[in-house]
Amino acid sequence: METNKTDKTILFKGIKILIFALLSLVIGPIFMHFALGDKENALYIPMLIVGYLICAMAVILLFKGINTIMNSLFKKKE
Repeated sequence: METNKTDKTILFKGIKILIFALLSLVIGPIFMHFALGDKENALYIPMLIVGYLICAMAVILLFKGINTIMNSLFKKKE
């Protein structure tokens, strides 16, 4: 009978990805808040674009991190 065991290296990799996603979830809206707070600034458009890209990266990292953790928990070892 085969047992499924958690691969700890892949689990820690997924947790590390989720930590970067959490940082991105905080930093992205901060950039957007700074950009939208002062629309007359010359860096309005670049800061807004960077904020949107960081927020999109956070969503992608969330899915990737959760998928990595699920793979470490439920993937059958051969």
